[in-house]
Amino acid sequence: MERIPTTREGFEKVRDEIRQLEDEEMPKIAQKIADARAEGDLSENAEYHGQREAQGLLQARINRLRAKLASSYIVDKALIPKGIVAFGSIVTVKDISNGVEEKYQFVGPGEEDYEGEILKILTSSPLAKSMIGKKPGEQVDVPLPKGSRRMEIVAIEES
Repeated sequence: MERIPTTREGFEKVRDEIRQLEDEEMPKIAQKIADARAEGDLSENAEYHGQREAQGLLQARINRLRAKLASSYIVDKALIPKGIVAFGSIVTVKDISNGVEEKYQFVGPGEEDYEGEILKILTSSPLAKSMIGKKPGEQVDVPLPKGSRRMEIVAIEES
């Protein structure tokens, strides 16, 4: 299993979400199932079946978040190399085909955010994987579903 870097904040965010789902949402669904079960015949009880499905979906979400935590490790920001693209770096890149510049920060699970001026992208993404270890001025080919995209690393900022 691939180990994925994360900050303490990102790790705790995912852990807190799991706690909230297990301690608040799951008991609510369990109560709704009990209420629906009390209404009688379960074979024709749409509310009961709907809540059981919701319970299964919630448990699947909890399992995915637990797997995310199990595959991640907390990174000490002081140990991150300087001057190259690494976990936590804020990277300005230029698309060679059209000259458009974008900023990305490479983050771990629970920290991704695809809106805003700086897009927070998972280090496990093809974009991040193609840039990790590179320096300003280097060009990379980012794999896309249909072909690839050539980009130049313009600048790197430490987070």
